[in-house]
Amino acid sequence: MARSIWVCGACGHAEAKWHGQCPGCNEWNTLAEEAAPAKLTGGGGRGPGASRVRAARVVPLREVETPRVERLQTGIGEFDRVLGGGLVPGSLVLLGGSPGIGKSTLTNMALGNLQAAGGRTLYVSGEESAAQIRLRAARLGTGALDVPVLAETDLETVLATIAAERPEVCVIDSVQTLHAPDLTGAPGSVGQVREVASQIMRAAKGAGVAVLLVGHVTKEGALAGPRVLEHLVDCVLQFEGERERTYRTLRALKNRFGSTNETGVFEMHQGGLVEVLDPSARFVGEATGKPGSVVLAAMEGTRPLLVEVQALVSPSELVPPRRVCNGIDRNRLALVLAVLARHAGVGTGTQDVFVNVVGGVRVDEPGADLAVALAVASAARGVAASAGERPLACFGEIGLTGELRSVAHGDRRAEEAAKFGLAPILSAESAPTLRQALRAALGSPAAAAA
Repeated sequence: MARSIWVCGACGHAEAKWHGQCPGCNEWNTLAEEAAPAKLTGGGGRGPGASRVRAARVVPLREVETPRVERLQTGIGEFDRVLGGGLVPGSLVLLGGSPGIGKSTLTNMALGNLQAAGGRTLYVSGEESAAQIRLRAARLGTGALDVPVLAETDLETVLATIAAERPEVCVIDSVQTLHAPDLTGAPGSVGQVREVASQIMRAAKGAGVAVLLVGHVTKEGALAGPRVLEHLVDCVLQFEGERERTYRTLRALKNRFGSTNETGVFEMHQGGLVEVLDPSARFVGEATGKPGSVVLAAMEGTRPLLVEVQALVSPSELVPPRRVCNGIDRNRLALVLAVLARHAGVGTGTQDVFVNVVGGVRVDEPGADLAVALAVASAARGVAASAGERPLACFGEIGLTGELRSVAHGDRRAEEAAKFGLAPILSAESAPTLRQALRAALGSPAAAAA
Protein backbone atom coordinates (compact mmCIF):
# COMPACT_ATOMS: atom_id res chain seq x y z
CA MET A 1 0.00 0.00 0.00
CA ALA A 2 1.32 3.48 -0.89
CA ARG A 3 2.67 5.42 2.09
CA SER A 4 1.82 8.82 0.59
CA ILE A 5 -0.54 10.41 -1.90
CA TRP A 6 -0.62 13.72 -3.76
CA VAL A 7 -3.60 15.95 -3.00
CA CYS A 8 -4.62 19.07 -4.91
CA GLY A 9 -4.79 22.14 -2.72
CA ALA A 10 -7.48 23.70 -4.93
CA CYS A 11 -10.04 20.92 -5.41
CA GLY A 12 -8.90 18.08 -3.12
CA HIS A 13 -8.30 15.62 -5.97
CA ALA A 14 -5.92 12.81 -4.93
CA GLU A 15 -3.38 11.01 -7.13
CA ALA A 16 -0.89 8.22 -6.46
CA LYS A 17 1.95 10.24 -8.01
CA TRP A 18 2.79 13.86 -8.65
CA HIS A 19 1.41 15.71 -11.69
CA GLY A 20 2.29 19.20 -12.80
CA GLN A 21 -1.36 19.82 -13.67
CA CYS A 22 -4.19 18.58 -11.49
CA PRO A 23 -6.38 16.11 -13.43
CA GLY A 24 -9.40 17.20 -11.40
CA CYS A 25 -9.41 20.99 -11.86
CA ASN A 26 -6.60 21.53 -14.39
CA GLU A 27 -4.75 23.91 -12.07
CA TRP A 28 -0.95 23.92 -12.24
CA ASN A 29 1.46 23.14 -9.37
CA THR A 30 -1.25 22.55 -6.78
CA LEU A 31 -0.51 18.91 -5.83
CA ALA A 32 1.23 18.44 -2.47
CA GLU A 33 2.35 15.23 -0.84
CA GLU A 34 0.41 13.90 2.15
CA ALA A 35 0.46 10.73 4.19
CA ALA A 36 -1.91 8.11 2.83
CA PRO A 37 -4.98 7.63 5.06
CA ALA A 38 -5.25 4.39 7.02
CA LYS A 39 -7.44 1.70 5.46
CA LEU A 40 -10.98 1.85 6.82
CA THR A 41 -12.25 -1.26 8.58
CA GLY A 42 -15.96 -1.60 9.17
CA GLY A 43 -16.52 2.15 8.67
CA GLY A 44 -19.69 4.12 8.37
CA GLY A 45 -21.77 4.72 5.31
CA ARG A 46 -23.11 1.96 3.15
CA GLY A 47 -21.27 -1.29 3.55
CA PRO A 48 -21.07 -4.49 5.53
CA GLY A 49 -19.70 -2.68 8.59
CA ALA A 50 -22.24 0.12 8.66
CA SER A 51 -24.55 -1.73 11.05
CA ARG A 52 -21.81 -1.87 13.72
CA VAL A 53 -21.59 1.93 13.97
CA ARG A 54 -23.67 3.39 16.78
CA ALA A 55 -25.02 6.91 16.80
CA ALA A 56 -23.36 9.23 19.31
CA ARG A 57 -25.33 10.79 22.16
CA VAL A 58 -25.85 14.52 21.78
CA VAL A 59 -25.96 16.84 24.80
CA PRO A 60 -27.48 20.35 25.04
CA LEU A 61 -24.89 23.02 25.67
CA ARG A 62 -26.44 24.00 29.02
CA GLU A 63 -25.71 20.50 30.31
CA VAL A 64 -22.07 20.54 29.26
CA GLU A 65 -19.72 20.93 32.21
CA THR A 66 -16.87 23.43 31.86
CA PRO A 67 -13.99 22.23 34.04
CA ARG A 68 -11.60 24.87 35.37
CA VAL A 69 -8.20 24.54 33.72
CA GLU A 70 -5.15 25.72 35.61
CA ARG A 71 -2.97 27.65 33.19
CA LEU A 72 0.80 27.49 33.20
CA GLN A 73 2.34 30.88 33.95
CA THR A 74 5.44 31.59 31.86
CA GLY A 75 6.64 34.34 34.21
CA ILE A 76 6.48 36.90 31.37
CA GLY A 77 3.46 39.08 32.11
CA GLU A 78 3.03 40.48 28.60
CA PHE A 79 3.30 36.99 27.09
CA ASP A 80 0.78 35.50 29.54
CA ARG A 81 -1.68 38.35 28.94
CA VAL A 82 -1.63 37.86 25.16
CA LEU A 83 -2.16 34.12 25.67
CA GLY A 84 -5.23 34.88 27.80
CA GLY A 85 -3.70 34.16 31.19
CA GLY A 86 -1.00 31.60 30.43
CA LEU A 87 -0.50 28.35 28.56
CA VAL A 88 -3.33 25.81 28.58
CA PRO A 89 -2.17 22.19 29.08
CA GLY A 90 -2.59 20.23 25.86
CA SER A 91 -2.80 23.36 23.70
CA LEU A 92 -0.88 24.04 20.50
CA VAL A 93 0.48 27.58 20.06
CA LEU A 94 2.05 28.80 16.82
CA LEU A 95 4.52 31.68 17.21
CA GLY A 96 5.55 33.38 13.96
CA GLY A 97 7.92 36.21 13.20
CA SER A 98 10.73 37.41 10.97
CA PRO A 99 14.22 35.91 11.32
CA GLY A 100 16.17 37.46 14.19
CA ILE A 101 13.14 39.17 15.72
CA GLY A 102 13.51 37.30 19.04
CA LYS A 103 11.24 34.24 18.82
CA SER A 104 13.86 31.87 20.23
CA THR A 105 14.77 34.37 22.94
CA LEU A 106 11.14 34.68 24.03
CA THR A 107 10.57 30.92 24.15
CA ASN A 108 13.89 30.31 25.94
CA MET A 109 12.95 32.86 28.60
CA ALA A 110 9.49 31.31 29.05
CA LEU A 111 10.91 27.78 29.45
CA GLY A 112 13.58 29.06 31.82
CA ASN A 113 10.97 30.65 34.09
CA LEU A 114 8.83 27.51 34.04
CA GLN A 115 11.83 25.30 34.78
CA ALA A 116 12.91 27.55 37.66
CA ALA A 117 9.37 27.34 39.08
CA GLY A 118 9.59 23.55 39.23
CA GLY A 119 7.90 22.72 35.92
CA ARG A 120 8.98 20.12 33.39
CA THR A 121 10.07 21.57 30.06
CA LEU A 122 11.72 20.50 26.81
CA TYR A 123 13.29 22.58 24.05
CA VAL A 124 13.48 20.90 20.63
CA SER A 125 15.57 22.65 17.99
CA GLY A 126 15.95 21.63 14.38
CA GLU A 127 17.90 24.73 13.40
CA GLU A 128 20.67 24.99 16.00
CA SER A 129 22.96 22.63 17.83
CA ALA A 130 22.82 22.22 21.60
CA ALA A 131 26.02 24.26 21.92
CA GLN A 132 24.52 27.18 20.00
CA ILE A 133 21.38 27.09 22.15
CA ARG A 134 23.51 27.17 25.31
CA LEU A 135 25.36 30.28 24.13
CA ARG A 136 22.07 32.14 23.76
CA ALA A 137 20.63 30.80 27.01
CA ALA A 138 23.71 31.89 28.98
CA ARG A 139 22.60 35.54 28.83
CA LEU A 140 18.99 34.81 29.78
CA GLY A 141 19.50 33.78 33.41
CA THR A 142 20.22 30.59 35.31
CA GLY A 143 16.77 29.10 34.73
CA ALA A 144 17.30 28.98 30.96
CA LEU A 145 20.44 26.84 31.42
CA ASP A 146 18.44 24.17 33.28
CA VAL A 147 16.05 23.55 30.37
CA PRO A 148 16.52 20.10 28.75
CA VAL A 149 17.35 20.45 25.05
CA LEU A 150 17.09 18.14 22.05
CA ALA A 151 18.68 18.99 18.70
CA GLU A 152 16.79 16.76 16.26
CA THR A 153 14.88 16.98 12.98
CA ASP A 154 13.37 13.47 12.80
CA LEU A 155 9.71 13.64 13.80
CA GLU A 156 9.51 10.10 15.19
CA THR A 157 12.49 10.73 17.47
CA VAL A 158 10.96 13.98 18.70
CA LEU A 159 7.61 12.33 19.44
CA ALA A 160 9.31 9.43 21.25
CA THR A 161 11.32 11.88 23.37
CA ILE A 162 8.19 13.84 24.29
CA ALA A 163 6.46 10.61 25.31
CA ALA A 164 9.44 9.56 27.43
CA GLU A 165 10.16 12.92 29.10
CA ARG A 166 6.48 13.95 29.47
CA PRO A 167 7.16 17.69 29.78
CA GLU A 168 4.46 20.14 30.75
CA VAL A 169 5.61 22.61 28.09
CA CYS A 170 7.56 21.83 24.93
CA VAL A 171 9.00 24.27 22.38
CA ILE A 172 9.67 23.10 18.82
CA ASP A 173 11.92 25.51 16.93
CA SER A 174 10.89 25.36 14.20
CA VAL A 175 8.05 23.27 12.78
CA GLN A 176 9.40 23.75 9.24
CA THR A 177 12.61 21.87 10.07
CA LEU A 178 11.04 18.60 11.25
CA HIS A 179 10.86 15.72 8.78
CA ALA A 180 8.22 12.96 8.71
CA PRO A 181 9.83 9.78 7.30
CA ASP A 182 6.51 8.63 5.79
CA LEU A 183 6.73 11.40 3.19
CA THR A 184 9.43 11.91 0.59
CA GLY A 185 9.13 15.71 0.42
CA ALA A 186 11.78 18.00 1.84
CA PRO A 187 11.33 19.51 5.33
CA GLY A 188 9.26 22.67 5.11
CA SER A 189 7.17 21.54 2.15
CA VAL A 190 3.41 21.80 2.37
CA GLY A 191 2.86 18.08 2.91
CA GLN A 192 5.63 17.77 5.47
CA VAL A 193 4.46 20.74 7.56
CA ARG A 194 0.86 19.50 7.51
CA GLU A 195 1.83 15.97 8.57
CA VAL A 196 4.29 17.14 11.24
CA ALA A 197 1.76 19.53 12.79
CA SER A 198 -0.98 16.87 12.76
CA GLN A 199 1.13 14.28 14.57
CA ILE A 200 2.41 16.81 17.11
CA MET A 201 -1.17 17.91 17.77
CA ARG A 202 -2.29 14.33 18.46
CA ALA A 203 0.65 13.77 20.79
CA ALA A 204 0.09 17.05 22.64
CA LYS A 205 -3.64 16.49 23.14
CA GLY A 206 -3.14 12.90 24.26
CA ALA A 207 -0.41 13.66 26.81
CA GLY A 208 -1.64 17.09 27.93
CA VAL A 209 1.56 18.82 26.82
CA ALA A 210 1.42 22.51 25.93
CA VAL A 211 3.44 22.84 22.72
CA LEU A 212 4.87 26.08 21.33
CA LEU A 213 5.56 25.77 17.61
CA VAL A 214 7.94 28.39 16.23
CA GLY A 215 7.12 29.14 12.58
CA HIS A 216 8.81 30.96 9.75
CA VAL A 217 7.19 33.82 7.84
CA THR A 218 7.23 34.71 4.17
CA LYS A 219 8.73 37.91 2.77
CA GLU A 220 5.23 39.44 2.89
CA GLY A 221 5.09 38.79 6.64
CA ALA A 222 2.51 35.96 6.53
CA LEU A 223 3.09 32.64 8.26
CA ALA A 224 4.84 30.20 5.95
CA GLY A 225 3.40 26.79 5.19
CA PRO A 226 -0.14 25.60 4.49
CA ARG A 227 -3.11 27.57 5.84
CA VAL A 228 -4.29 24.38 7.52
CA LEU A 229 -1.44 24.86 9.99
CA GLU A 230 -3.18 27.93 11.43
CA HIS A 231 -6.47 25.98 11.65
CA LEU A 232 -4.86 23.07 13.50
CA VAL A 233 -3.36 25.09 16.33
CA ASP A 234 -5.29 26.66 19.20
CA CYS A 235 -3.46 29.97 19.21
CA VAL A 236 -1.56 31.95 16.55
CA LEU A 237 0.82 34.64 17.79
CA GLN A 238 2.66 37.13 15.59
CA PHE A 239 5.95 38.62 16.86
CA GLU A 240 6.60 41.90 15.04
CA GLY A 241 9.20 44.64 14.99
CA GLU A 242 12.36 45.67 13.24
CA ARG A 243 15.69 44.06 14.03
CA GLU A 244 17.38 47.47 13.85
CA ARG A 245 15.10 48.80 16.61
CA THR A 246 14.66 47.60 20.15
CA TYR A 247 10.85 47.48 20.43
CA ARG A 248 8.88 44.32 19.67
CA THR A 249 5.12 43.73 19.71
CA LEU A 250 3.36 40.40 20.25
CA ARG A 251 -0.16 40.06 18.81
CA ALA A 252 -2.72 37.26 18.96
CA LEU A 253 -4.21 36.53 15.54
CA LYS A 254 -6.21 33.56 16.83
CA ASN A 255 -6.87 32.37 20.36
CA ARG A 256 -9.33 29.67 21.38
CA PHE A 257 -8.66 30.30 25.07
CA GLY A 258 -8.61 34.10 25.19
CA SER A 259 -9.06 37.39 23.38
CA THR A 260 -7.41 38.33 20.10
CA ASN A 261 -7.41 42.01 21.09
CA GLU A 262 -4.43 41.86 23.42
CA THR A 263 -0.95 43.07 22.49
CA GLY A 264 2.31 42.78 24.38
CA VAL A 265 5.21 45.21 24.02
CA PHE A 266 8.83 44.22 24.65
CA GLU A 267 12.23 45.84 24.38
CA MET A 268 15.29 43.86 23.33
CA HIS A 269 18.22 44.21 25.73
CA GLN A 270 21.55 42.42 26.01
CA GLY A 271 20.06 40.14 28.65
CA GLY A 272 16.98 39.26 26.58
CA LEU A 273 13.50 40.71 26.17
CA VAL A 274 12.23 43.17 28.78
CA GLU A 275 8.52 43.90 29.21
CA VAL A 276 7.46 47.48 28.47
CA LEU A 277 4.64 48.01 30.95
CA ASP A 278 4.01 51.64 29.96
CA PRO A 279 4.96 51.99 26.28
CA SER A 280 3.18 55.34 25.96
CA ALA A 281 5.74 56.96 28.26
CA ARG A 282 8.58 55.72 26.05
CA PHE A 283 7.07 56.93 22.79
CA VAL A 284 5.64 60.25 23.99
CA GLY A 285 8.92 61.16 25.66
CA GLU A 286 10.60 61.03 22.23
CA ALA A 287 7.99 63.12 20.40
CA THR A 288 9.63 66.13 18.74
CA GLY A 289 6.66 68.48 18.33
CA LYS A 290 8.18 69.86 15.12
CA PRO A 291 6.42 70.28 11.73
CA GLY A 292 5.36 66.85 10.47
CA SER A 293 5.01 65.33 13.95
CA VAL A 294 1.80 64.48 15.83
CA VAL A 295 0.91 62.04 18.61
CA LEU A 296 -1.62 59.32 17.82
CA ALA A 297 -3.82 57.97 20.61
CA ALA A 298 -4.18 54.40 19.34
CA MET A 299 -5.65 51.25 20.85
CA GLU A 300 -3.56 48.10 21.06
CA GLY A 301 -6.17 45.54 22.01
CA THR A 302 -7.72 46.69 25.27
CA ARG A 303 -4.85 49.05 26.13
CA PRO A 304 -4.50 52.66 24.89
CA LEU A 305 -1.12 53.48 23.37
CA LEU A 306 0.36 56.85 22.47
CA VAL A 307 2.78 56.80 19.53
CA GLU A 308 4.38 59.51 17.44
CA VAL A 309 3.53 59.71 13.73
CA GLN A 310 6.03 61.60 11.59
CA ALA A 311 5.70 62.75 7.97
CA LEU A 312 8.09 64.29 5.47
CA VAL A 313 6.91 66.00 2.27
CA SER A 314 9.52 67.07 -0.30
CA PRO A 315 9.57 67.97 -4.02
CA SER A 316 9.85 64.92 -6.22
CA GLU A 317 11.95 64.31 -9.30
CA LEU A 318 10.06 61.14 -10.12
CA VAL A 319 6.81 60.51 -11.97
CA PRO A 320 4.81 59.27 -10.17
CA PRO A 321 6.19 60.57 -6.83
CA ARG A 322 7.11 58.15 -4.09
CA ARG A 323 4.77 57.09 -1.30
CA VAL A 324 6.77 55.39 1.45
CA CYS A 325 5.28 54.40 4.80
CA ASN A 326 6.41 52.38 7.79
CA GLY A 327 3.99 51.17 10.44
CA ILE A 328 0.76 51.84 8.52
CA ASP A 329 -0.92 50.34 5.49
CA ARG A 330 0.22 51.86 2.21
CA ASN A 331 -3.29 51.75 0.74
CA ARG A 332 -4.59 53.65 3.78
CA LEU A 333 -1.97 56.33 3.19
CA ALA A 334 -3.11 56.69 -0.42
CA LEU A 335 -6.71 57.14 0.75
CA VAL A 336 -5.73 59.83 3.26
CA LEU A 337 -3.67 61.73 0.65
CA ALA A 338 -6.60 61.66 -1.79
CA VAL A 339 -9.01 63.07 0.81
CA LEU A 340 -6.48 65.73 1.80
CA ALA A 341 -6.18 66.89 -1.78
CA ARG A 342 -9.90 66.77 -2.59
CA HIS A 343 -11.52 68.07 0.61
CA ALA A 344 -8.76 69.98 2.44
CA GLY A 345 -6.75 71.61 -0.33
CA VAL A 346 -3.45 69.98 0.68
CA GLY A 347 -2.18 68.51 -2.58
CA THR A 348 0.91 66.31 -2.76
CA GLY A 349 0.63 65.19 -6.39
CA THR A 350 4.13 66.41 -7.29
CA GLN A 351 5.80 65.65 -3.96
CA ASP A 352 7.28 62.61 -2.27
CA VAL A 353 5.50 61.64 0.94
CA PHE A 354 7.16 59.63 3.71
CA VAL A 355 5.21 58.55 6.81
CA ASN A 356 6.66 56.70 9.77
CA VAL A 357 5.24 55.41 13.06
CA VAL A 358 8.15 55.96 15.44
CA GLY A 359 9.50 53.06 17.47
CA GLY A 360 8.81 50.25 15.03
CA VAL A 361 5.15 49.98 16.10
CA ARG A 362 2.58 48.96 13.49
CA VAL A 363 -0.90 50.53 13.66
CA ASP A 364 -3.65 48.84 11.64
CA GLU A 365 -6.73 50.61 12.96
CA PRO A 366 -8.64 53.33 11.02
CA GLY A 367 -8.32 55.65 14.01
CA ALA A 368 -4.84 56.54 12.75
CA ASP A 369 -6.22 58.38 9.69
CA LEU A 370 -6.40 61.80 11.35
CA ALA A 371 -2.86 61.56 12.72
CA VAL A 372 -1.50 60.70 9.27
CA ALA A 373 -3.44 63.54 7.64
CA LEU A 374 -2.31 66.12 10.21
CA ALA A 375 1.31 64.98 10.02
CA VAL A 376 1.33 65.22 6.22
CA ALA A 377 -0.41 68.62 6.22
CA SER A 378 1.95 69.91 8.91
CA ALA A 379 4.99 68.76 6.94
CA ALA A 380 3.64 70.18 3.67
CA ARG A 381 3.06 73.66 5.17
CA GLY A 382 6.02 73.65 7.55
CA VAL A 383 3.79 74.50 10.52
CA ALA A 384 3.97 72.50 13.74
CA ALA A 385 0.77 70.86 14.92
CA SER A 386 0.71 71.64 18.63
CA ALA A 387 -1.61 72.22 21.54
CA GLY A 388 0.09 75.07 23.33
CA GLU A 389 3.64 74.04 24.16
CA ARG A 390 3.00 70.30 23.90
CA PRO A 391 2.70 68.08 20.81
CA LEU A 392 -0.82 67.63 19.48
CA ALA A 393 -2.56 64.33 20.25
CA CYS A 394 -5.38 63.12 18.02
CA PHE A 395 -7.35 60.16 16.71
CA GLY A 396 -10.18 59.64 14.25
CA GLU A 397 -11.21 57.95 11.02
CA ILE A 398 -11.46 59.99 7.84
CA GLY A 399 -14.41 59.43 5.51
CA LEU A 400 -14.17 59.73 1.74
CA THR A 401 -16.33 62.86 1.81
CA GLY A 402 -13.99 64.67 4.19
CA GLU A 403 -15.83 64.08 7.47
CA LEU A 404 -14.26 62.71 10.63
CA ARG A 405 -15.81 59.61 12.15
CA SER A 406 -15.59 58.51 15.75
CA VAL A 407 -13.77 55.31 16.66
CA ALA A 408 -14.04 52.91 19.59
CA HIS A 409 -12.79 53.66 23.10
CA GLY A 410 -12.59 57.43 22.61
CA ASP A 411 -12.77 58.09 26.36
CA ARG A 412 -9.90 55.73 27.13
CA ARG A 413 -7.74 57.34 24.43
CA ALA A 414 -8.45 60.79 25.82
CA GLU A 415 -7.65 59.68 29.38
CA GLU A 416 -4.31 58.24 28.25
CA ALA A 417 -3.42 61.50 26.47
CA ALA A 418 -4.45 63.57 29.51
CA LYS A 419 -2.23 61.44 31.74
CA PHE A 420 0.78 62.75 29.82
CA GLY A 421 -0.45 66.32 29.63
CA LEU A 422 -1.59 66.08 25.99
CA ALA A 423 -4.99 67.70 26.46
CA PRO A 424 -7.22 68.76 24.84
CA ILE A 425 -7.15 65.95 22.27
CA LEU A 426 -8.34 66.45 18.70
CA SER A 427 -10.99 64.00 17.51
CA ALA A 428 -14.29 63.79 15.63
CA GLU A 429 -16.10 65.21 18.67
CA SER A 430 -14.12 68.48 18.58
CA ALA A 431 -13.74 68.74 14.77
CA PRO A 432 -16.49 67.10 12.67
CA THR A 433 -14.64 67.61 9.36
CA LEU A 434 -11.06 67.37 8.17
CA ARG A 435 -11.05 71.07 7.25
CA GLN A 436 -11.95 72.02 10.81
CA ALA A 437 -9.33 69.66 12.20
CA LEU A 438 -6.65 71.30 10.05
CA ARG A 439 -7.78 74.74 11.16
CA ALA A 440 -7.67 73.72 14.82
CA ALA A 441 -4.25 72.05 14.54
CA LEU A 442 -2.40 74.34 12.13
CA GLY A 443 -4.22 77.64 12.46
CA SER A 444 -5.34 80.09 9.78
CA PRO A 445 -2.61 79.36 7.18
CA ALA A 446 -4.00 75.84 6.76
CA ALA A 447 -7.53 77.22 6.57
CA ALA A 448 -6.49 79.71 3.91
CA ALA A 449 -4.89 76.96 1.87
CA ALA A 450 -8.10 74.99 2.17
